[in-house]
Amino acid sequence: MELHVTRWKRYGHDRLYANLPDGTAVGWADVTTGDITVLRAECRDDVIAVLTTHLQSLTEPVLPDRAPETQARPLLPPLTPADDLALNPPGQSLRDLLAESGPGLLERVVSRLLRRPTEWDSWRKGLAGERRVGAELNRLCRHGWRVLHSIPLATKVDIDHLLIGPGGVFTINTKHHHKRAVWVGDDSVKVDHGKPAPYARKSRAEAKRVVRVLERYCGFPVPVEPVLVFVGVTELKVVATQLDVRVYQERQLSALGPLSGVLTADQVEQVYGVARHRQAWSRA
Repeated sequence: MELHVTRWKRYGHDRLYANLPDGTAVGWADVTTGDITVLRAECRDDVIAVLTTHLQSLTEPVLPDRAPETQARPLLPPLTPADDLALNPPGQSLRDLLAESGPGLLERVVSRLLRRPTEWDSWRKGLAGERRVGAELNRLCRHGWRVLHSIPLATKVDIDHLLIGPGGVFTINTKHHHKRAVWVGDDSVKVDHGKPAPYARKSRAEAKRVVRVLERYCGFPVPVEPVLVFVGVTELKVVATQLDVRVYQERQLSALGPLSGVLTADQVEQVYGVARHRQAWSRA
């Protein structure tokens, strides 16, 4: 089994992580003590072998009295109902947009009579898509997963959904293309053979922002994977060979349920506690 080893130093820790080619962590070693933790039982022998080799190759292990200065982690204030993102239903940001800037009854009637498309139509379609995806994600709660919806960022955009559980953390970007055919390549997406859309690039950037926020408040590395979910499409064709973004239709999200071995139950609760706090995202 091919494993890649990376070194991670933060908050006074010094670790070597063994990762699969797709970046999934399957084990880690404490450089100071030499202790090895296996995150996936099926990879146990390979993890121990590769991490033992790398530990032996370190000529200057960091000793306790020479450890990097511990970086104090910031603390979030007590959670209040106003700051609790767990109360957000799917599509909350779009609901707010429609409530604040959406059309009145007369405008809606005129638009329908004239069959004139408006930007509000795309908002409503997006809201419908987020509701459908949110319902599918909520089904995963029975498998030990936690779900948050419509997480507002400092740049007046939001993360459609955040899935946290034993298999890691996933940023869910929902795209509702009703009765359209979608083609996904390594770095672009085309809808009905149209112009390439940067969905994959934006999803990767979103996941990186989430990593920065969660690791700012958690004392351990938090693996985050981007996911693109297409709603209502007639065809989804994925031809990418090196795509680092998961791609699903909404009904396929159940495939995430059995994933495990990345976060412990305690880590899931810690990450969820940070992620649900609105103030954690205020500078993201």
